[in-house]
Amino acid sequence: MDLSAVRRRLEERERTLSPYASRSFETRGRETPEAPSPVRTEFQRDRDRILHCKAFRRLKHKTQVFIAPVGDHFVTRLTHTLEVAQIARTIARGLNLNEDLAEAAALAHDIGHPPFGHAGEQALADLLPEGFRHAEQSLRVVEKLERLNLTWETRDGIVNSSKVREDIFAEGYGTPSTLEGQIVKVSDAVAYINHDIADAMRAGVIAEEELPNEVSEVLGKRRSERIDTLVCDIIENSWAATGERVAVPVPAAEIRIGMCDTVSAAANTLREFMFQRVYLWEGRREEAEQAKRVVAVLYDHFMRNPNEMQTEYGVQSDPLWRRVADYVSGMTDHFALASADRLRGAVRD
Repeated sequence: MDLSAVRRRLEERERTLSPYASRSFETRGRETPEAPSPVRTEFQRDRDRILHCKAFRRLKHKTQVFIAPVGDHFVTRLTHTLEVAQIARTIARGLNLNEDLAEAAALAHDIGHPPFGHAGEQALADLLPEGFRHAEQSLRVVEKLERLNLTWETRDGIVNSSKVREDIFAEGYGTPSTLEGQIVKVSDAVAYINHDIADAMRAGVIAEEELPNEVSEVLGKRRSERIDTLVCDIIENSWAATGERVAVPVPAAEIRIGMCDTVSAAANTLREFMFQRVYLWEGRREEAEQAKRVVAVLYDHFMRNPNEMQTEYGVQSDPLWRRVADYVSGMTDHFALASADRLRGAVRD
């Protein structure tokens, strides 16, 4: 039996997508050409490879906001990633774009994030000769460390997923070339500004009544209401991406994923509130500084003792600082803390 009929059937379904959708059979390809799968499209293969790699599994023990929190209901990088993938699929489906590509890029967008959230990222950025950004490290993980050989479109969505503080839709660190990649970028913000509120309330950092009035009035009072408002508004205000008739025609080159001004302003207000009250809150400064010290201890130690890095990760031809950065950034919160404690104990002994 020729099972490739399965893949061809899936590819035929892709022909019914929006004319602006990415189609797996039109991919710009992989760095190393491969024979096609008989039963999966190219973007489905990307998704599956990401799900099965080691770096993805470690996300379950990496911090989202609160460092190594005690409690079963705090968001981790893994649960955040799954929420981003769910939101991205919903938006892609609503706009008749490629859900598989959106899901693949979403699942890998944080795969290179170091331990201790953005505190760990800042610590490595300060230590490394060429700086450190988690989106670039995520691309490095799938390309060099896990060697997943993903399609160009998925890799483009991964490396361009980061946002600057000023605006959810600011160009910042790059704009994805595909509409599906743009969906992942905004879905990341939709997910974290909402689940981080719940974590901050759980930790007693903020109370629900402290949320700005504009946010409650425009987006809703509950988490589910806010996400629903944001997702529906994105679909409505990106409708030109479906290729269906719209009241005001939009040139193909100008089609973007976006929100209406009112909802976008409320989302940015909420995001800035979270920066001021949660992400950069004075009360978390010592916790963040402690996390940075742990990363610095680990980095300095392995720079002096590279033979102690017990890992198959890394590219031996890379400079030492790069290999140490790969090793430390791949650690989970608990492993990093335990390793730092062990090193400090050895010094005391």
